[in-house]
Amino acid sequence: MLTPRFIAVADHALLVEFASEISDPANASVRALDRALAADPPRGLREVVPAYVNLLIDFDPLESDHKTLEMAVQSLLKAPATVPPTGTQRTVEVCYDADFAPDLAAVATATGLDEAAVVNAHLAGDYRVFMFGFAPGYAYLAGVPPQIQVPRKAAPLRGIAAGSVLIAGPQCLVTTLTMPTGWSIIGRSPTQILRTDPARPFLFDVGDRVTFKRIDRAGFARAEKAARA
Repeated sequence: MLTPRFIAVADHALLVEFASEISDPANASVRALDRALAADPPRGLREVVPAYVNLLIDFDPLESDHKTLEMAVQSLLKAPATVPPTGTQRTVEVCYDADFAPDLAAVATATGLDEAAVVNAHLAGDYRVFMFGFAPGYAYLAGVPPQIQVPRKAAPLRGIAAGSVLIAGPQCLVTTLTMPTGWSIIGRSPTQILRTDPARPFLFDVGDRVTFKRIDRAGFARAEKAARA
């Protein structure tokens, strides 16, 4: 596990930061500490919010303080690390047709590739669910290949359809709701990420690996029909 930096947040939270950039070792450290806190919660712990490279610990300021909590975390970090559970391999279908991928041409221009090369690079990425955030079922995936990494847009667009496949920097996301985004839209997926089972509301778990599978318009229509059945 990496050595973290501790940052006090207001009078009731402590940010534990393992790195300043997204990486597998940093996220593995976040997940390991999250498991350790769940197994042995310090006094006053109210909530733990894991992210890409850091973890926010919310506590009751009447029960603990920043220094006490930092010492408790340091103690947990010195304990032998448990082996993280093996994530499940998930497959997400995606159609890259032009009306589903309004930013594909712009990504190609920005990266100096043609559109087919952008699609092939996206399909070849090694993706893993690092965290959830922003909206229900929004699983943030790391693993976008360097050759197609592009920054966020200068301004977000409204009304982006659910199922849109987005990239920004090293991150990839499949939207679950119609919402605004400043990320590049390179396809759309019919794969159902939000589920009706309250015990398992999302397709993904943190740590799962994700493979994208290309489908054509007919395959997209079949998948949508099956989901409605």
